[in-house]
Amino acid sequence: MQKVFNRKTQKRFRQHLRNTATDAEKKLRSVLKGKQLLGYKFRRQQGIEKYVVDFYCPGKKLAIEIDGVTHTTPREKEHDRQKADCIKSHGILLLRFNNSDVYENLDYVLSAIAQTLEKDQDS
Repeated sequence: MQKVFNRKTQKRFRQHLRNTATDAEKKLRSVLKGKQLLGYKFRRQQGIEKYVVDFYCPGKKLAIEIDGVTHTTPREKEHDRQKADCIKSHGILLLRFNNSDVYENLDYVLSAIAQTLEKDQDS
């Protein structure tokens, strides 16, 4: 059976992404680290098959992507669609936000994440 999470072949790439995080990723990480959001653990730069997501909450199977301006080209949009399909095929929910969402409306981003985390608790 093929490994789904954090393949060894991606280790250096994931480390590179962690070491070169965008300012938006750093800002969001500052409020997600240390179980600050509703007590949930978030991993950064989590490998899922051949893809890497910016943040992953294993307790809720929730992936979060922070997209910059490069995600507006047709090629990148198709790549993002394929990535989302792959992630969803593992029963993982994917939330996407733009860099500008994080910079200009962090409360909205955190509220959307919190609402998603709480969904299963209410049922």
